Amino acid sequence: MSNLRTLVFFATPSHECSYLPDREATTMFVDPRAHVDRKLYSQLTTLGFRRSGSHYYRPHCENCNACVPVRLRVEEFEPDRNQRRVMRRNSDLVCRLVPATFDERYYRLYAHYIEQRHADGDMYPPSREQFSSFLVDGATDSWFVEMTLDDELVGLAAVDFLDDGLSAIYTVFAPELESRSLGTFAILWQIEEARRRGLPHLYLGYWIRECRKMNYKTRFRPIEALRDGHWRKMDLG
Repeated sequence: MSNLRTLVFFATPSHECSYLPDREATTMFVDPRAHVDRKLYSQLTTLGFRRSGSHYYRPHCENCNACVPVRLRVEEFEPDRNQRRVMRRNSDLVCRLVPATFDERYYRLYAHYIEQRHADGDMYPPSREQFSSFLVDGATDSWFVEMTLDDELVGLAAVDFLDDGLSAIYTVFAPELESRSLGTFAILWQIEEARRRGLPHLYLGYWIRECRKMNYKTRFRPIEALRDGHWRKMDLG
């Protein structure tokens, strides 16, 4: 059984940064041969690691610390006016937790989302193998939140359960329903699920100040950032 003391880590060679132009990035990975159970996964998450399929990683860039792990303090969260509007707008959705497994319906929604919204990214073109390696493989107490409208699947959020909270992995939705703000709704749903289960945190991955695509994370407050090994409340003005 692996633990933090016995884990072996590897660093990738420098590669093009996926988020900031003209920058090089290095990523640290947990040895893929290690057995990572929920307890160890929870410990890694509090240290700033994320899961992608069966890989556990965090940025390890020599001259850059732009990627900041962030998490929400669930009990203190109060939705703002726009977030309340999103909840009302989606009150007709039916949401349920299901185990994170491959389903052709899930893949079709995923592929449609990637093709319409991320055709310029490194996840294009989508494939069934890519879907499974990203969202199904390596599942450790991992679930999908199905969002259906009139029995039609319109959104899917991947979420992991940890000892001290939930970890929001990825959300896809029908692009033609963009006005519903289903990405925001998925986070709001996970906040309420964590609160219902008495879990204090919702981990939201990395935040980069210079990356506009990540601005939405700081709209959920109070938010904490991991800096110098300590989680501290972010002062956003």
